[in-house]
Amino acid sequence: MTRSTTTVTGGTRWLLRPPDPEATARLFCLPYSGVGASMFAQWPRRIGGTEICPIQLPGRENRIGERHFGSYEQLAVDLTEALKPWLTVPFAVFGHCSGALPAFETVVRIEELGLPSPEMLFVSGQVAPHDCPFDRLLDLDEDGLRAELSEVIRSRGAVARPALVEAALTVLRDDLAATRRYHRSPPVRLGCGITAIHWDRDVEIERPQLDGWLRYSDTCRIVELSGGHYDVLNAPDPLLRAISAWGKD
Repeated sequence: MTRSTTTVTGGTRWLLRPPDPEATARLFCLPYSGVGASMFAQWPRRIGGTEICPIQLPGRENRIGERHFGSYEQLAVDLTEALKPWLTVPFAVFGHCSGALPAFETVVRIEELGLPSPEMLFVSGQVAPHDCPFDRLLDLDEDGLRAELSEVIRSRGAVARPALVEAALTVLRDDLAATRRYHRSPPVRLGCGITAIHWDRDVEIERPQLDGWLRYSDTCRIVELSGGHYDVLNAPDPLLRAISAWGKD
């Protein structure tokens, strides 16, 4: 579908900050379970000429009073509607861990509606939809989830205060319920390319488990980067280089 040349202004509650209407490319980034768009706080605002657009999901941070999205499929429906005005330039979609699943579903929805398709879907540290549900956190009890959230909060340079942990736990429970219900079979073939990213010190997932993504696009590559599961928060240079390559292939 031909991209519109209409200029849009303003913002949306789905985006952490209003997009630049003059941007020549955009990367829409979805957070993983239990957190909001602030997980991308250490990312640059641009990677080369591509504007970074962190997605804010309902039920967390500045949207804490809103109802949870319920399922990744419903989230994709709502998010696609919100993003329509901003699909006027080349764009890509990024999701890490559980965030890769609604990222995928959003691309499916975009293509089903005949909207401009993304140039690339980036999926980091997550198995393909037909291998879901898959998440180490699904096997943790309440104390284990609290410990996990405390680690994530500290890794972002904040103090893991009990009230903060408990607020995040409420969101995490609902997010994990969506993850537990999610599965697609058979695989859905996308019109865009896929870059599946593996972190070589990731204890969540092994490299061969990413091969399932090869069934979702005629153009799928698997990239291995140095780091652990949460190093994505720091936007290391190898990750930024891998992302910036999408407009050059």
